[in-house]
Amino acid sequence: MTGFYTIDDLTAVLGDVRGKIALVREDLNVPMADGAVSDDTRLRAAVPTLAALSDMGCITLILAHFGRPKGKADPAMSLVPIAAPLAALLGRPVGFMAEPSRDALSALSPGSIVIAENSRFAAGEEANDPALARAWAAWGDFYVNDAFSAAHRAHVTTEGLAHILPAFAGRSMEAELRALDAALGNPKHPVAAVVGGAKVSSKIDVLVHLSGRVDHLIIGGGMANTFLAARGVDVGKSLCEHDYLATVESIFAAAEAANCTIHLPYDVMVSREFAPNPPSLRSCNVHEIAAEEMILDIAPASVEMLGDVIKNCATLVWNGPLGAFETPPFDAATVALARTAAALTREGSLVSVAGGGDTVAALHHAGVAGDFSFVSTAGGAFLEWMEGRELPGVVALERAKR
Repeated sequence: MTGFYTIDDLTAVLGDVRGKIALVREDLNVPMADGAVSDDTRLRAAVPTLAALSDMGCITLILAHFGRPKGKADPAMSLVPIAAPLAALLGRPVGFMAEPSRDALSALSPGSIVIAENSRFAAGEEANDPALARAWAAWGDFYVNDAFSAAHRAHVTTEGLAHILPAFAGRSMEAELRALDAALGNPKHPVAAVVGGAKVSSKIDVLVHLSGRVDHLIIGGGMANTFLAARGVDVGKSLCEHDYLATVESIFAAAEAANCTIHLPYDVMVSREFAPNPPSLRSCNVHEIAAEEMILDIAPASVEMLGDVIKNCATLVWNGPLGAFETPPFDAATVALARTAAALTREGSLVSVAGGGDTVAALHHAGVAGDFSFVSTAGGAFLEWMEGRELPGVVALERAKR
């Protein structure tokens, strides 16, 4: 990681920031139900940065998007309803400014916090329009990006402003980047990666990238069926992408060349139907799957084997469940391995970093999300990072320090 300025560097770079205007990109794109926030995880993630800037006497204008209004104002996607729940979490007032201006912001008291209207109401936001970037940059004195989850987008509020104003990483962004650097950038070896999910086709780039970066690659979920099929296993009625067997063979070859061991289950949970607690459920060796059966989870003996792999590693990165965890009892393998990783993390022998929507849900389901070293709530940005791609929002922060 090249390095970037954080808000701890504000006074060293800018001097006294009391009364200065901070343009802060946060992720306020939270789930709503009946007009109320139903999951405030992203709002809580914004609190440390906003509180710190307010305590320093900065005037903070929060820039964020909500939904996909496609460059047009849509009252159903206004950020107005976010102000009150954010204020409650912050323990200080949060205003709303539909049409920000330098004069209006300068008139606020030091320490004030206001939310600007949905940035995607402006047609030039997603196009990263330079004119719009200059217009919005004129509102503030410096820029803070605290939204890693949007860092894979080159928009005005995620990338464009960093080229015009002094740019800093917020607390949430900093924590995310430090954790990801510890997981794959400069990790302690041996490194294990758990990659699950339904389809190989959706994670080819992830698998190729990881095969050259980790020591152990654990394959789970539906994609494990395709890997097993590539090894000559008859997977019955299981979800399997037979068109990708050649791709899987290339991943095996890349892993072997990089000295990376790919781990597949040797026993699995199978059923003739995909339903909660089906009467036909049984465990069997992968070579004993009947033609009418489908693989729905990894069986206990293989889970124990995978746990032993993790016990001999110093770093773990996890993306995707091992089975169809939303439907019991096909959550058993994911829960068991997650609890093993959590126990190792608690005792200090493992750095564990996980991310992706299904993964976060699975770790919460297992009751161990708080025990991992870091759990990223980012979706697309986390996946692109696992693919080894440069994230425009991060690159812009790194460039700002050069």
